[in-house]
Amino acid sequence: MRITYFIITLAICFCTSLFAENKANDLMKQAQNSLEQKDFTKARYLYIQAYKAFSNEGDYTQAIDCGTKATYLYYRENYYQEAFELCRQMTQFLLTEEQKAQKTFYDQRFQLTKERLQMYIKLKNAVQAQLQLNTLDNLVSQAGSDKLAEDLLYTQASYYYTFGQNDQGDASFNKLINQFKDKKEYDKVSECYRHLISIARTANNAPLMERTYEKYIVWTDSVKALNAQDELGALQLKYDESQKTIQEKDDKLSGKQYMIVGLCTLVVILIAALALLAFLLLRFIVLNKKLKNIIQTTNEHSEQQTKFIQSISEQMEPTLNMLDMSAGELRNTAPQQAASIQKRVDALKQFSLNIQELSSLESSLMETYETQSFNMGSFCKKAMDKVKDKIHPDVEVIVDAPQLEVKSNPEQLERVLLHLLNNAASYTTSGKIWLEFKRKGAHLCHLIVTDNGTGIPDEQKENLFKPFNEVKDLADGDGLGLPICALIANKLNGNLSIDKDYKKGCRFILVLQI
Repeated sequence: MRITYFIITLAICFCTSLFAENKANDLMKQAQNSLEQKDFTKARYLYIQAYKAFSNEGDYTQAIDCGTKATYLYYRENYYQEAFELCRQMTQFLLTEEQKAQKTFYDQRFQLTKERLQMYIKLKNAVQAQLQLNTLDNLVSQAGSDKLAEDLLYTQASYYYTFGQNDQGDASFNKLINQFKDKKEYDKVSECYRHLISIARTANNAPLMERTYEKYIVWTDSVKALNAQDELGALQLKYDESQKTIQEKDDKLSGKQYMIVGLCTLVVILIAALALLAFLLLRFIVLNKKLKNIIQTTNEHSEQQTKFIQSISEQMEPTLNMLDMSAGELRNTAPQQAASIQKRVDALKQFSLNIQELSSLESSLMETYETQSFNMGSFCKKAMDKVKDKIHPDVEVIVDAPQLEVKSNPEQLERVLLHLLNNAASYTTSGKIWLEFKRKGAHLCHLIVTDNGTGIPDEQKENLFKPFNEVKDLADGDGLGLPICALIANKLNGNLSIDKDYKKGCRFILVLQI
């Protein structure tokens, strides 16, 4: 009797916990939908309810995320008292959870402190904002997180620009991009500029957006412009040294004659510097015009290349059809030869289609796909179901994707996932195949396909997404699948890569901006 009562009690507790978790997730989804519909009052109420529900469950990550969103919706309408009170409640909640876990939640503390900072920035309270900025600096030092350190530099730059401290803002932002410039990671430099522009747009900071956009245009126009900037910096350094020398001489010289000579020298140097600056500016304008002409010519050549490839494919089609018929006629007299010919004819046809698509994708990389909202959990499960009949019976299939609404192009996204899953099925005879979805931020997520198959040699991983990197029989595959998937990922506002550190098979990571 006691055992029965105990089991019933456990079942009731489990169902209650599951119901509470589903309720919290539903509240968060409703809040997100209300936010998209611009119903900010309803969204704020739902985020607060979601915060309370997650707090009761002890889910501090989701709780703080919902709480900070509600805080933002408070102070965007100037309800600062309510916003600060909610922050105080979240701080107390974090302290309680940290005592339970016996550790510090640096990410959540950073997120909460950053929200306070944004309120003080909006209130133009420089003193309190500086205190919050110092707290963020201390948290990053204690956490030792590169991600938080990078976020701190963005935040510092935004703070300094907002309060007109342009030199300090430039210093923070330059520190961020210089670490990528030193490594020659120019794509990440561009990403930093775009991210700072996004911060300025969100904060409605027109001066910051203008300054950053101008620098971004200079950066993207030409690498030569960067070299010219370095030369200008060297010239500025020499100019500063010359000024210092002149100043030292002026201190030693006595008399009006030497002072006049020094001033004349300074004027000459200024004129020379202005003339040089005018020359560099004129050169930059000319290079910019040439670059635009080169881009236009490249686009025209790309269109011609696409038409040329399509024309070749159309010319090949009658010949391939004749070979197809010939293989059919040989099927009765020489079945093995017929099968071999048929296999290569099919491979040539597929190669023709793939190379057309590859050329089309390369010429339209700046054109993104149309997007729509869909449930990621159901989407991943359906994708895995489509390849289950190709998976070896000894292989275990795992789908780990929460029921979250995302916005992307489901058709093109499914093409990429199906290609990766089919590859995993072909090379995995035992072990597991995983399909995972992970949310890495408000607009960033990872789709991960992992298997315990034969893997890919390290020397091949470097050129895995480049077409035509090896010569082989087309019947064994044309090697264009992954390059096509990588281009589709780019048009989905994402990036496809292989985890080079994973050694137990293969792991592909699709990073998406949603």
